[in-house]
Parts: sequence; structure tokens; C-alpha cells
Amino acid sequence: MPSDADRQVLALDRVLELTVLLDADLRTSLAKDGTTPSRAPVLWHLGSEGPCTQRAVADALGLAARTVTGLVDGLEESGHVTRQPHPTDRRATLLTLTTRGRRLVTRWQRQQGELAEQLFGSMPPRRLAALVAGLDDVLTVLRASVPASARGRA
Repeated sequence: MPSDADRQVLALDRVLELTVLLDADLRTSLAKDGTTPSRAPVLWHLGSEGPCTQRAVADALGLAARTVTGLVDGLEESGHVTRQPHPTDRRATLLTLTTRGRRLVTRWQRQQGELAEQLFGSMPPRRLAALVAGLDDVLTVLRASVPASARGRA
């Protein structure tokens, strides 16, 4: 019978393999969409929050304002976002998804649901609940031990 330490290492091996597989799938999918893993969170945020300032995006994603400027430059070039003057603050720029950007985020939202169904649809509810609870425990430990500044996505 494996020891607790052996089971913990086995669990970590599975989590690491999962991150590698999900990262590879994400990068492949984003490349097909003409975007990158660093730009995708900006699009996702605008899709869920609606138009907002670059500062709001930077704060929400834990990124430096200069980093967001570079990401938005690329997203503007690719036709996914527009920059517009803020209606009430002359110093601020408002980021808005274009029609192309909205279609992409809508498709991502649909694909997220499809992937969730593919991965978890046949899992019994109690087992899925246990998986979510276990992942919550792991995330709590990681969030407490990984500095917020190291969690930024760009």
C-alpha cells in the first residue's frame, strides 16, 4: 500500500500533467483564433465586464499598465478591440470589444461549456463535488504561497 507521501507525489504528478495538457490545448486553440495566452485574458475580461478602462483591466488581471498597453496594441491591430475616449474622464481610454472580439469571446464561452461537459459530464455528482473541493484546497494553498505579483498573466 502506498504511503501518504507517495499518494501526494502521485496527486502532484496528475496536477502537473493536467496543467501541461490544458496549456497545450489552450495555446493551440488560441493560435487558431489568431491570439495569444497573454491577450486572451484581456478579451475574456472585456467580454464579461463590458467596456472598461485600461487601468481597470490592468487592476483586474494583476498586470502593469504598460503591459496592458502592449496587449491592447496587439488586440487593436488584430481587430478585436477598439480604444475610445472615456465619456466622462478625458485622461482615460475606454476599451471595447469589436464585433469580431465579441464573436470570439462568445465562441470561447460556448467552448468552455462544451469542454466542461466533455471532461465532467459523465462524472457522478459526488465525485465531481469531491474533485472541486480538492482543487479548492490546492488553490487555497497556492494562492497563499504564490505572491500576487507572480500570478499576473503576461
